Amino acid sequence: MLDIGYALSTRFPDPPQADYRRADVHTLRHDLFCGDVYLAGTGKDRELSTAWGWVPVLDFAWALCDIVERIDRDPAGSRAARPQRAELDFTESTDRMLFERRFGWVDITADWQPSGEPPLSFSHAELRREARDFLQDLIADLCDLHEDLAENPAIWTLQARFPRVS
Repeated sequence: MLDIGYALSTRFPDPPQADYRRADVHTLRHDLFCGDVYLAGTGKDRELSTAWGWVPVLDFAWALCDIVERIDRDPAGSRAARPQRAELDFTESTDRMLFERRFGWVDITADWQPSGEPPLSFSHAELRREARDFLQDLIADLCDLHEDLAENPAIWTLQARFPRVS
């Protein structure tokens, strides 16, 4: 089972003058809500996590949902033998999280993993469901912290683009 989570940083707080209602997409994705993220295989007791404190958490959730859709473009779907790859790069470093889908399964590795460590592996359907749930839950948490964020049109568009799936 896949668990995706986050922790907001106290070392890198949002600027006090932030206007969450009018923040543009670039600001939402790169300048606010810094912290750390993790993906964990709960049955395997393994995880990929950042420990930097500066990862834009909303950007991570947004990019993860984009990647899940990008690696689902093969018309053969879960029967596709050809690997479909994508990477999530972390802007402030050279580190990347790598995704490879084949036969309906997605292997996830990271540049900072010890060499020889096996990838985390999840079904594509589970990754899609959990990524979208994570995004929607994160937005709800952030809107609880910053009420004006719930009135931001970019957030409305994001929520509509990646609704929860059952």
